[in-house]
Amino acid sequence: MSTSEKLHAPDVLETNHAVDSVSQEVLDEDRQPDEAEKPRVESWTPDGVAPEAASSPEGAASEDAVIEAIATVHDPEIPVNIYELGLIYAIDLYDDGRVKIEMTLTAPNCPSAQELPVQVKEAVEKVPGVTSADVEVVWDPPWDMSRMSDEARLALNMF
Repeated sequence: MSTSEKLHAPDVLETNHAVDSVSQEVLDEDRQPDEAEKPRVESWTPDGVAPEAASSPEGAASEDAVIEAIATVHDPEIPVNIYELGLIYAIDLYDDGRVKIEMTLTAPNCPSAQELPVQVKEAVEKVPGVTSADVEVVWDPPWDMSRMSDEARLALNMF
């Protein structure tokens, strides 16, 4: 073996620990969450486009029951429930009974900004099988009238 090969061999065999730790982080990102952390409904939209939801285990809340509860909440300034208005952006149901909801409001300065999320939380927590509800108000994407259902448009004479 030549002298140059002996000098370069250790360089090849050395391990770069920084790369190894980054590689492990990348591998951990692909780790599957525990069953209790995994939502049964990955995403949902008011127009009904959503991946198929897994069947509800015995005693867990159903998506339909949660939607019915949300539909009991009305914006006091508009005679249509917030579900039909398209204010609900996402509903995530978890096997342990938790429900996470992302919603928006018709405008950032909406006078009902404080009360509507609380009303949604209270309505959803009354659904059998729901252990807790977390309601987050989001502003992106901004709400516009295109998010309203046909029923809401009809009720507001917007056809």
